[in-house]
Amino acid sequence: MAPVSGPGTKKGILERLESGQVVVGDGSFLITVEKRGYVMAGLWTPEAVVEHPNAVCQLHMEFLRAGSNVMQTFTFSASEENMESQWEDVNAVACELARDVTGKGDALVAGGIFQTSIYKRHKDEARVKKLFQLQLEVFTRKNVDFLIAEYFEHAEEAVWAVEVLKESGKPVAATMCIGPEGDKHDVTPGECAVKLVKAGASVIGVNCRFGPDTSLKTIKLMTEGLQAAGLKAHLMVQSLGFHTPDCGKGGFVDLPGYPFGLEPRVATRWDIQKYAREAYNLGVRYIGGCCGFEPYHIRAIAEELAPERGFLPPASEKHGSWGSGLDMHTKPWVRARATREYWENLLPASGRPFCPSLSKPDI
Repeated sequence: MAPVSGPGTKKGILERLESGQVVVGDGSFLITVEKRGYVMAGLWTPEAVVEHPNAVCQLHMEFLRAGSNVMQTFTFSASEENMESQWEDVNAVACELARDVTGKGDALVAGGIFQTSIYKRHKDEARVKKLFQLQLEVFTRKNVDFLIAEYFEHAEEAVWAVEVLKESGKPVAATMCIGPEGDKHDVTPGECAVKLVKAGASVIGVNCRFGPDTSLKTIKLMTEGLQAAGLKAHLMVQSLGFHTPDCGKGGFVDLPGYPFGLEPRVATRWDIQKYAREAYNLGVRYIGGCCGFEPYHIRAIAEELAPERGFLPPASEKHGSWGSGLDMHTKPWVRARATREYWENLLPASGRPFCPSLSKPDI
C-alpha cells in the first residue's frame, strides 16, 4: 500500500464518522512542547502559540504527516481565567496556526475548551459558562470546523460545556478524563456518556489521565451505558501515550513520576497499533492521543488502520511495516527482528534494574 496524503475533498467530522470513516486525532501538545522548551509546567498555559508560533506549527505538521485528520487548537488552559489579557490573542492565533496546517492535508480544525478551576471552587454555572462562551466567540469568528470539550473530571461541568458549544451550530465532541471508576462525583462512565449525549454531544469518549488499556475499558463502559439508555453517539478515545496500570481514580497526575519522570512508561509504537485495533473493534472511529502521544504514535494508529482507511500517511515513507526496514541491516540478529511476530511478542526491558515496575499513587 503506497503512502498517500488521503482523499482530496474534505468532509466534515460528522460526515466522516457517519460514513464509517476512521478519523485519526492528533497527539500530545503540552507535555511535548514543555520538553522542547516552550511551555512552563504547572499551570500549563500555551503562551507558545504567540511566543513561538513556528514551534507550534512544526508539531501540527508532524501530526499531519503522521496521519492526523484533526488539528486541535493549542488552547488548553487558554481561558480568561488562566491567561487574563493574553487569552484572546492566544485563542485566535491558535486557530490560525491550526488552519494553516490543515490546508496542507485532509484535516479539520477543532476548537478546544477545557475544565475550569472555578467549577471546583464555586460551581457557579453562569461564571463557568461565561468562560466557555468567550472562547467560543473566538472559535466562531475563526470558523473552526467543529468543537471539542475535553479533559473534564466532572460530568456536570462537561454538560455545561456542551450546552455552550451547541449554541454555535457546529458539531460538538465531548471527552472526559476519567477511568472505569467514573468522575469525581462518582458518576459512572455509562452515566457520563448518557449525560453528554442528552446535552447534545454527537461524539463522546475519554481523553488523557489514563493509558491505552484503561481508556479502552472506560470506553466499553460508556458504550454499555448508551446501549442501556437506548442512545447512540460516535465514540472517541485519546489516551495517554504512557502505561498507567497503577493509577488511582485521579489518573497519572497522582503518580510520583508526574510530570517529569514518566519516560519509562512510554508506550511503544507496537503498543499503540494494538490500542488502535482494539479501539476499532470496540466501535470507536475517532482514535487519537493526548499527553505523551508523539507523532510516531499517531503514525502507528494510521498504519494499523490503513486497510480500513485505504491509504498510509506520508510519514510511512520512512517506516517499514512491522520493522521490515531492518531487513537491510548489516547485523543478522537485527535483520531477524524484521517481522511482525517479533515485535508483537517483545516484552521490552526498562533498563532500570533498581526501579519498581509499578508505583503507588500519592492520593
